[in-house]
Amino acid sequence: MAWRALANLVVLAHLGFIVFAVAGGFLALRWRWLPWLHLPAALWAAANELAGWSCPLTPLENRLREASGAARYGEGFVEHYLLPILYPGELTRGIQIALGLAVTAINLVAYGLLVQRTRRGRKGAA
Repeated sequence: MAWRALANLVVLAHLGFIVFAVAGGFLALRWRWLPWLHLPAALWAAANELAGWSCPLTPLENRLREASGAARYGEGFVEHYLLPILYPGELTRGIQIALGLAVTAINLVAYGLLVQRTRRGRKGAA
């Protein structure tokens, strides 16, 4: 039972990382120190999808599921948990590239807003 709970915690951490990587740039509008954490996460997430890499959390979760006696899954986290919710079909390379580009685009908007706000603040202080 403990192994299954750990596997579930890994799933929650994985999901939290994805949400942070996609939308964390907007949190940087509030907390100026956050880009130091968010930019590496967003770059990793985009590179991971664009290059077709497997996230290291997926094998960890699979090992924990095996240790609990549960079956492991063959595909990655996104394919196993998120795509059935977001997309009716199977993950294709094109969808994976689109996901990577979406992470990039969303964060370019967020950081564009941050730069714009910072510039306005400097002009007001001068």
